[in-house]
Amino acid sequence: MDPGDWPGHFGAMVMSGPDGSCQGIFLRYDLFGGRGPAMFIGNLPEGSPARETADGVPFEISQLLAALENEEPVEFVSAEDFPVMLGDDLLIVKKIKVSEERVFCAQFGRSDGVQVTIASWDRPIADDLYQLLKPLPSDMFQQG
Repeated sequence: MDPGDWPGHFGAMVMSGPDGSCQGIFLRYDLFGGRGPAMFIGNLPEGSPARETADGVPFEISQLLAALENEEPVEFVSAEDFPVMLGDDLLIVKKIKVSEERVFCAQFGRSDGVQVTIASWDRPIADDLYQLLKPLPSDMFQQG
């Protein structure tokens, strides 16, 4: 994702494993100009501990809510697969519903095994958003 694609504030962080390997790259997008993040995007390689949570709520949702200082408990409600056309390609997106109705979440897998999760606050995730996402190079997830 190119920070110049949208107005607002943009930040990135890396989750490192004990061995120095990259366990995830997270992008935080603040559309509200300093009033809190509107979107949190996680890129998690296979084997990342953040891919599976005990309560079923994606890690990215928990991080988004923490950044918003929202301490209300959130529970996993349901997940459903939806097809999204990207040009001539078909992307299967899992839309995840949680008990906090202002959170929208979508998840999909890349061909290199990286799981992408988008958690959005108070803004539904439209299919055209996937056109704006630019895949992070897979070599960013290699131990270096």
